[in-house]
Amino acid sequence: MAASKNSSELFSTFTLMPSTHLWDNIVELTQYRGGLYWRWVLNTALYAGIGALASTWISAISGYVLAKFEFPGKKAVFSVLLMGVLVPGVILAIPQYFLFASVGMTNTFWSVLLPQIISPYGIYLARIYAAASVPTDVIEAARTEGAGELRIFNRIALPMMAPGLVTIFLFQFVAVWNNFMLPYIMLGNDALYPVTVGLSGLLNQGATAPAMYTLVITGALLSIIPLVILFLVLQRYWKVDLAAGAVK
Repeated sequence: MAASKNSSELFSTFTLMPSTHLWDNIVELTQYRGGLYWRWVLNTALYAGIGALASTWISAISGYVLAKFEFPGKKAVFSVLLMGVLVPGVILAIPQYFLFASVGMTNTFWSVLLPQIISPYGIYLARIYAAASVPTDVIEAARTEGAGELRIFNRIALPMMAPGLVTIFLFQFVAVWNNFMLPYIMLGNDALYPVTVGLSGLLNQGATAPAMYTLVITGALLSIIPLVILFLVLQRYWKVDLAAGAVK
């Protein structure tokens, strides 16, 4: 409702009363600094898309190994992983900044992407799902047929884990899409900003230019549309008991 109002109506009309200026606000947002908002959206899509895909694959293979392999120190590794789940990501932002600054990688695309590839929570979920959904008998049958471990994972285990991996992908995609603190600390060039940091900058400008509030609200509305579409598209991949007949 707020995104459909112009700057004069935003604070002077009833909160839930719609108006007719949504398209005008979108046009004004698009024209702001030569379409900088859509650059922010593209940056966010790259950070979230690439980061979530890489994180999902690493979580999948890590969880599969923890669930289906026996090796010295396995319990210790899993305990450390659980401790990592308990640590909020925002606490790590400052140490990560110093780490990237020491190698000259701050204010780059990689300074936002790389820290978000490893997800302890994603690995934990993948481990739980791999233990429940990938039958050991199927893995042993593949080994008997001469398949290598990486081929077994990519061709057999990965498809069986697909419903759980969709959940991990969505969690990680939304987490990266909404992430604010890490890019806010890492980036100084507004051409590299994700949409969260970019809209925060516009919001700060609203104190001196109230018209910016309308752009911020419109930008926030547009920024959630890709998340809604993603959920609607991927929900059909949630299937239960995908490999139930494989060992019958």
